[in-house]
Amino acid sequence: MWLKPEEVLLKNALKLWVLERSNQYFVLQRRRGYGEEGGGGLAGLLVGTLDAVLDSTSKVAPFRILHQTPDSQVYWSIACGASREEITEHWDWLEHNVMKTLSVFDSNEDITSFVQGKIRGLIAEEGKGSFVKEEDPEKFREGLMKFEKCFGLPEQEKLVTYYSCSYWKGRVPCQGWLYLSTNFLSFYSFLLGAEIKLIISWDEISKLEKTSNVILTESIHVCSHGEDHYFSMFLHINETFLLMEQLANYAVRRLFDKETFENDLVLHDPLQITKRGLESRAHSEQFSAFFRLPKEETLKEVHECFLWVPFSHFNIHGKMCISENYICFASQDGSLCSVIIPLREVVGVDKADPANRGVSISTKGKTAFRFTEVRDFEQLVAKLRIKCGATSSPQRIINTEVAASSDSDSPMDFDEGRSKMGQRDNSKTVSTEALMTVYHPQDAENLDSKMLKEKMKEQSWNILFVERGHGVSMFRTKKTRDLVVRGIPETLRGELWLLFSGAVNDMASNPGYYTELVEKSLGTCTLATDEIERDLRRSLPEHPAFQSDTGISALRRVLTAYAYRNPQIGYCQAMNILTSVLLLYAKEEEAFWLLVAVCERMLPDYFNRRIIGALVDQAVFEELIRVHLPQLTDHMTDMTFFSSVSLSWFLTLFISVLPIESAVNVVDCFFYDGIKAILQLGLTVLDYNIEKLLTCKDDAEAVTVLNRFFDSVTNKDSPLPPTVQQGSNLSNTKSDHPKVDITDLIRESNERYGDIRYEDVESMRCRNRLYVIQALEATTKQNVLRVVSQDVKFSPSDLEELYELFKKEHFLSCYWNVNSPVLQHHDASLPYLDQYRIDCQQFRVLCHLLSPWSHCANRDSLALWTFRLMDENSDCLINFKQFACVLDIMYNGSFTEKLKLLFKLHIPPAFTEVESLSPSKGDDLSKEELIHFSQLSVSSTADSLESDALKSSPEKVGKGKVDIQAYLKQWQDELLKKEENIKDLPRMNQSQFIQFSKTLYNLFHGDPEEELLYRAIAVVTSLLLKMEEVGRRLQSPVTPVKCSAAVTELPAEVPNKGQEESSSEQAEGSRAQSSRGDHEWSFAFEQILASLLNEPAFVRFFEKPHEIKTKIESAKMLQLKARTRV
Repeated sequence: MWLKPEEVLLKNALKLWVLERSNQYFVLQRRRGYGEEGGGGLAGLLVGTLDAVLDSTSKVAPFRILHQTPDSQVYWSIACGASREEITEHWDWLEHNVMKTLSVFDSNEDITSFVQGKIRGLIAEEGKGSFVKEEDPEKFREGLMKFEKCFGLPEQEKLVTYYSCSYWKGRVPCQGWLYLSTNFLSFYSFLLGAEIKLIISWDEISKLEKTSNVILTESIHVCSHGEDHYFSMFLHINETFLLMEQLANYAVRRLFDKETFENDLVLHDPLQITKRGLESRAHSEQFSAFFRLPKEETLKEVHECFLWVPFSHFNIHGKMCISENYICFASQDGSLCSVIIPLREVVGVDKADPANRGVSISTKGKTAFRFTEVRDFEQLVAKLRIKCGATSSPQRIINTEVAASSDSDSPMDFDEGRSKMGQRDNSKTVSTEALMTVYHPQDAENLDSKMLKEKMKEQSWNILFVERGHGVSMFRTKKTRDLVVRGIPETLRGELWLLFSGAVNDMASNPGYYTELVEKSLGTCTLATDEIERDLRRSLPEHPAFQSDTGISALRRVLTAYAYRNPQIGYCQAMNILTSVLLLYAKEEEAFWLLVAVCERMLPDYFNRRIIGALVDQAVFEELIRVHLPQLTDHMTDMTFFSSVSLSWFLTLFISVLPIESAVNVVDCFFYDGIKAILQLGLTVLDYNIEKLLTCKDDAEAVTVLNRFFDSVTNKDSPLPPTVQQGSNLSNTKSDHPKVDITDLIRESNERYGDIRYEDVESMRCRNRLYVIQALEATTKQNVLRVVSQDVKFSPSDLEELYELFKKEHFLSCYWNVNSPVLQHHDASLPYLDQYRIDCQQFRVLCHLLSPWSHCANRDSLALWTFRLMDENSDCLINFKQFACVLDIMYNGSFTEKLKLLFKLHIPPAFTEVESLSPSKGDDLSKEELIHFSQLSVSSTADSLESDALKSSPEKVGKGKVDIQAYLKQWQDELLKKEENIKDLPRMNQSQFIQFSKTLYNLFHGDPEEELLYRAIAVVTSLLLKMEEVGRRLQSPVTPVKCSAAVTELPAEVPNKGQEESSSEQAEGSRAQSSRGDHEWSFAFEQILASLLNEPAFVRFFEKPHEIKTKIESAKMLQLKARTRV
């Protein structure tokens, strides 16, 4: 165990301890007399007596480790052990994690200080681990208090866990604590008077990986905004990394990839995330992905045990995994043997062979699975009986051998069972036969050599079914994979695809679902259905099945039903090609469930609008190329070539590049092995052509090489007629390239790259997902900045910083709100400018941080009116372009532009009367008041506002349908938009002018020329009132109607003789205003502009340059604190 470092004088201890190992900084000692023959003589006997007298276990442990520094007589005890194994483990940890690090320090004092800090951190880490097991929250509360005190984050920020570690600042490590919370990775260290504080939000991380180098044996590398951060010396680095990976991916999905996150109820509330919950979730995801079970399945129990394998006559060691609806077993290496037993198939659960702690599970197929050496087997039997409603088996002999094909789970009955699933008058609309059986019926009488080989394949599978079972609960072994690699027979293909993909479970759990979907979806008109209609006849057009209405109608029904089921995906190109192949070999309902399995489980996020899943797997593919084909990566200057050329391989599972008769063999392997099969085949294709690729001078030449290779791939055993085979048509014309059989190609891919593990692929997917999404975000940013930079005068660097602050404000509103309205508006399918938008509350925060007018007393009202002015379509959201343009006027606008902005803020539609409900707050508005005022309509009629909103912001029509024409018209209107003429601005009435004057007064507060500016306000006001009075007398020489002297509402701090005179003159006349018959004075913008231009102090104030860089730097530091205050 690690000990709190205590000083030891070695001089007094030499007679009690024997040196075992030593190096420059550490000494491992054994207690004299321990482990020696004869007890170590007299010295050993004395030491034993001394140990018996002393009661401190730390002093009498037989082994200890001391820390020393060269040229020092003082040693520090840092660890002790009761056995050689325990102390050796500590010694090895020090050598691997600490020794190489100590060489970077300049002084012995720094070395000792670092070692002591590290050991104290390890002790605290071990203590934290023990309290978690005991569910004692005291230690966690202490950590939580430190977390809140150090970082000052909002109280809603939930701490998940924390770890002791070292953070590398330059070449020197700093010992401290790493805090993992729902939205941030935080590190704090205070050592020798130096404080280090680091806060990184998960959504900013582009790289998260475990790495090692000469100094750091194992560390975690975090990259954010191009900066690299390294954390090392963890007690349990794998556990820490897994948790960090989960939190980062959770944040990415929540903030960037709303499509897949919306249906995830487990993580929908960030306040409910716990360390234990994340760990169990990771295990459940791994479990359901490995066994191809529905996503909803959660892993409940895991038992190490043995499964009796009847056809091999031996027990195989592995793990039994139990969820709500399934009992699964996988051998230790995973690939040797696996079994899936749905509880719906279980008829009996018994205790078998109590001496060996056995459990026997009987299924409807008269098959019994016998598990032995199961811990707590009696409780397990009781639980399983309750779970599946089964009792002990009937008093009859249950055959532990797998039932023969004559039993109820025979191929014929399995087919009948499949056809009965979901049968709800589906003959009216749904095709009940695979298209291949309709268009290519096998002739049993005239068997050629290819058909004979096909029959032999079928016979091999039938033998396998007899030995290993048939149906969902069959044993899956190495022999199963070998048969899949050879190619599944045409007659069994649909059935086995359904089985290996797990779609059979979805179909069994949802009888009648597809038929209902077809009835609901037919006749709907959305953007997805339009795209489906456009692509229907492009799907395998050379195949006779899709040259007729039968195949086209079936394809339409499946794609439309899926688009209706999953509007987040709707329809994506490549889905038509994949579905057409599924329909050839599977019945229509089966094809639908196969499509569900592919889109939602096996190829996650492939078929959404940004094809994120495909891009992630391409990044994984590039990583594998670097590892397995380094000579190719050395030759290629740009790795993006592999991404561009392989995109169709992943999206269509090679169907679009290989002849159909060869492509179906690839699909066979995909349904059995998942994405691993596609990655292996991709590597093999490149390996086959590596010599030619190395001689290519450009990308076009390399693409030609690969296309010729794909054209040369054949399937010599395919029983399909020559009219359907795509490869047969090309075989005569392109004979310069040697033919490659698809079976040989797949077999070679398994032999060369079969050691690629499923777990490694998933780990690479997680790692590259962060990179891919950040790359997409960088593209979005570049496009937005390119558009906005044409309309503003900010420098590119300032504009980029403003974008980051704007986007950060968008995310900050999502961090702690379970149902954030802003999160609901983040839609990656929208144009770049509209992907990130903010509401009035967020805009107020940014205004306070960035506006040069933020010192104004009525700054909340000013922010509100500015927001209303920019919110042209009245949806209470603004985009970055609108935000940047208004800031640009404040900072870079001319005197006239700034004045025009202020004028427009004080007239409708921007202006609205604002009065806080809480007088004690003064001009400050609460969040609720701000949102309320921002939503107020000031238009003359609601209809005109609605029509304008629709005109300026094309919304989605129907389910997922976007009015493209409206977007194009909006774009055209923006291009043709002329410079706004100041004469077109409406006049400002009495109350608006009073508020305008108040705003000017507030703006001038604190200015060096404050007094001069106040006098100027009074002069201008007086002048304007005189001008208005003269104009009124000229237009309407009638008896004056006395009205209230509104000018008295102006700030009391602006007394002026001219103002009083103008008030008395104003009472002498007025003119009719609008249809209401009110007698008010009003001003045009030209009048105000001309008056203010006569005052040099005004001109100097508004033309005074403001530096935005300092505001930006300040905002970056204060943005999070501003959110905390709000």
